Amino acid sequence: MAKIYSEHSNTPKKQNFKIEPKAETISFILNYSKALSVINYKNLKFEALQN
Repeated sequence: MAKIYSEHSNTPKKQNFKIEPKAETISFILNYSKALSVINYKNLKFEALQN
């Protein structure tokens, strides 16, 4: 009863174009990762943002 979606598709073929993120997106992710601190205590994980 399962459909196989990979054989035929109604979507157009993939185009060869490059997607690049904005500079502000890269900056946001880098700043977030710098401020993120993960603390492991026994079997628990605590995430803290240090801003």
